Amino acid sequence: MIPFQQNAHRQARDLSGSWDFKMDPQGIGKKAKWFHGLKKPRKIPVPSSWNTQFADTSNYLGDAWYQLRFNHPQKLEGFRKFIRFGSVNYLAEIWLNGHFQGMHEGGHLPFVFEISKHIKKGVNLLTVRVNGDLAPDRVPPGKVPFDPRDAFANSFNPPASFDFFPFCGIQRPVHLLSLPQEPLQDVTVTTSLEGKTGKVKVVVQGPAKPGLSCRLTLNGFGWTASSGGPFKSGHFDSEISVPQAKLWAPGSPYLYQLKVELLSGRQAADQMDFPVGIRTVNVKGRQLLLNGKPIFLKGFGRHEDDPKTGRYLPPATLKKDYQNMKWIGANSFRTSHYPYSDEDMAMADRLGYLVIDETPAVGLFFHPLGLKKRLQLCRQFTREMIERDKNHPSVILWSIANEPHSKRPAAIPFFKNLAQLARQLDPTRPLTLASYMGATEESFNFLDVVCVNRYFGWYSEPGDLDSAIPRLSKDLDAIYKKFKKPVLMTEFGADAMPGSHSNPPIMFSEEYQAEMISRYWKVLKGKNYVGGAHIWNLNDFRTAQATHRPNAMNYKGVFTQGRKPKLAAHRLRILWFTK
Repeated sequence: MIPFQQNAHRQARDLSGSWDFKMDPQGIGKKAKWFHGLKKPRKIPVPSSWNTQFADTSNYLGDAWYQLRFNHPQKLEGFRKFIRFGSVNYLAEIWLNGHFQGMHEGGHLPFVFEISKHIKKGVNLLTVRVNGDLAPDRVPPGKVPFDPRDAFANSFNPPASFDFFPFCGIQRPVHLLSLPQEPLQDVTVTTSLEGKTGKVKVVVQGPAKPGLSCRLTLNGFGWTASSGGPFKSGHFDSEISVPQAKLWAPGSPYLYQLKVELLSGRQAADQMDFPVGIRTVNVKGRQLLLNGKPIFLKGFGRHEDDPKTGRYLPPATLKKDYQNMKWIGANSFRTSHYPYSDEDMAMADRLGYLVIDETPAVGLFFHPLGLKKRLQLCRQFTREMIERDKNHPSVILWSIANEPHSKRPAAIPFFKNLAQLARQLDPTRPLTLASYMGATEESFNFLDVVCVNRYFGWYSEPGDLDSAIPRLSKDLDAIYKKFKKPVLMTEFGADAMPGSHSNPPIMFSEEYQAEMISRYWKVLKGKNYVGGAHIWNLNDFRTAQATHRPNAMNYKGVFTQGRKPKLAAHRLRILWFTK
């Protein structure tokens, strides 16, 4: 995956801004060759979700077209040109100056096409066709055939099989990249510890051309080290020792700076730069270890959800989320239920948040209808996620699914396939998935960490915490007894309508949400095999319409959608800062 970087050898131009937009509900655009230019378009901000921009696109998921005219300066001749989309949901087809560049399926992860043959000096026309329809053979799936063994109740409009809104459009920044003719292709950084010495292993993929070499420079805290050598069939690897290494961890997210240079003779022909956090992640018995010490996760499930821009989090909104997590005492989050933006991951590195990085495989069902394609897509998304995020020290676990409907026998080989792929791509991080099935989720037998979602006192035992809490304790003990692995509670919580109050606490009041979270927390802290918990959710977020979703919102956030604290946020702040 080509990252966007700015240095003497690479240029990245952000094409964000005001684009042209046109809906295509009849799907006639391709046949009518709209890729040569849109007639009577309207303006739309990119990045954003089209569902938040206009009244007639609020629930629209069909075809829509974007176009942008941009000027390409002559001074960048001699570079190879690429176009990089941070995220387009769901299906994207790209044209430049009327020439088809490629297609990508799946939102939430970047994709890149080389456009060197068709970009020209002066004004260029970039056109994108987007389709966001829900279908059983897409991931996440929608319009799922009802089966009590498989499906989330199809009571939503639009008919998603997941409990968040299926926002559509160009939802992260678009960059025009200029790279050398023979660029560095990939860099993989892994770290380990030998006593107090940090080991930074770097594997570089580059051009398979005679006479090329690689130089690595690692800087940090008044310390510098270098390594280098020739490429062999486009491959170079080296290990740098860092004596008395400063380790990356929450509260002390020390980052070294790695410069990777491609040399032709003595001259640098390309360069890539990476922040490096020296840290280790391991599972030992019932404990999750960071740098050899037990770590307890305190945090949230989150959603990329902004009332004005939809799935895109503007910098101010993203920064506010991190300020709120710091204020409340969180040290971690899960990218529920899809990988988050490049900016979000970089911020987690800088600010020291532990991340469970999750693919878009939410609401999977294992009916034969579309099963082969869903596996193919899950493999694609697993590969794309790991290729993009493998060098982030903040990422401590890969999650290959959320709440799959795993009762069918096909689930076991499906997840064995994904686990094998993930371990091939990255053998350094533990694997998990988040399940509502608990002890009957057989995939935990070959995964490293058990992640469970529980809503006793909400979806079951509604309003009866006195019955729900003993059931929670008993359930957790049964899960650990079966798998003997660290257990993380990756979801629990209750909807609270902002400003709704009750004494005694009743469902949908802020008091009930705060009481439920407090009682859960007491149980979780009393289990020595529980390695942490993530509350559902950091903020309220938009959903599809349903009778159990007033205002088409999920109100399980401890902050409102506008990022204001509810009573539960104040209660958690006391719990999380109390030793």
